[in-house]
Amino acid sequence: MIAGCGRYRQNNQNDGFITVDVTANYPKKELILQDFMDVEYIPLETYGDFYCQGIVVAIGENVMIVINQILDGNIFVFDRTTGKGLRKFNRRGSGPGEYIFILGIILDEENDELFIHDVSKKIFVYDLSGNFKRSIRDKEGSNYSEIYNFDRESLICDDKFSGNEGEATDRPSFVIISKQDGSIVNDIQIPFKQKITTTVMSKFTIGDGDSRIIKPLSYPSINLYQNDFILTEPSSDTIFRLSPNYSMIPFMVRVPSVQSMETEIFLFTGILTDRYYFIQTVKKEIEFATLQVPRTNLMYDKQENSIYEYTVYNGDFSTKKPVNMSSTTLSAEIAFCQKIEAYELVEAYKNGDLKDGKLKDIASKLDEEDNPIIMLVKHKK
Repeated sequence: MIAGCGRYRQNNQNDGFITVDVTANYPKKELILQDFMDVEYIPLETYGDFYCQGIVVAIGENVMIVINQILDGNIFVFDRTTGKGLRKFNRRGSGPGEYIFILGIILDEENDELFIHDVSKKIFVYDLSGNFKRSIRDKEGSNYSEIYNFDRESLICDDKFSGNEGEATDRPSFVIISKQDGSIVNDIQIPFKQKITTTVMSKFTIGDGDSRIIKPLSYPSINLYQNDFILTEPSSDTIFRLSPNYSMIPFMVRVPSVQSMETEIFLFTGILTDRYYFIQTVKKEIEFATLQVPRTNLMYDKQENSIYEYTVYNGDFSTKKPVNMSSTTLSAEIAFCQKIEAYELVEAYKNGDLKDGKLKDIASKLDEEDNPIIMLVKHKK
């Protein structure tokens, strides 16, 4: 599967996957977001109980689900088109039908349901008005992290506890579960030799003593590409593409093998478009100067059959405003969204940093205390 040499290569059409050398240096390239994606701006209406920090966690055809960064338990439902506040509820607590700490929210607009994954290893199900309907437990011995809609009846979940460091295991990395009772519909096993944890532990000598820093890596293990799911298990050298009919094929292969590296470098996917695959390499160490984990943003250009280290800029700014392409895809239509703080946009408007268009028009009417503006980035039709 990974035979061949060079920094990368596009395999023949029958194989259909690319190979990425995670240790290589690639040429740099700059892109303008609007050249390959459609961009829409939605100012969240600011009034009464709908003042919020603007973290969009789910989006459908009609509504956006928004929470606060401080994770106070508030859940806001905004109109997808106008940004008008529709409903707000908070079911945080320790009683029946209440969540303790929100890990993630999945919107099932077709069934008028919200699935709220809680730190208690339960998924609480509510309607869009916040009325409790039922709860689902994580599979025994598992700890679901990322969760997506798989189809009308089921969810796909990543099990971050699918094995211990250094052990060989046949535990499934991903599971498909029923939306009604959490029962296992299907297991998705990603093959690998030994489990490799993504928790980074670094030891530093400071003065006369030693300090240890432990930092779990945050990475997207489930991503969307067209109508399929891109599945990443860091212990495996292959990233797979899973179709709704459960067929699974290699999507991307990394070299050298993660199993052979003394200090591992992981490969994760970001936004995936018809032309560009945005990916990221992450080294399993902490830089003492910044206390950050080294990350390199890469992009595979399908048209040029080449890999670059990239920077993407927002073309609605006259200054160079970078856009993070390492997000996970929200839906088949909407690749991702990012918030722009009102005070930042007001300042950019006053400084003449905005080009003529919708964003500049929004900024001209803003108060710096208003709710954030949501930038929806959509796949071009």
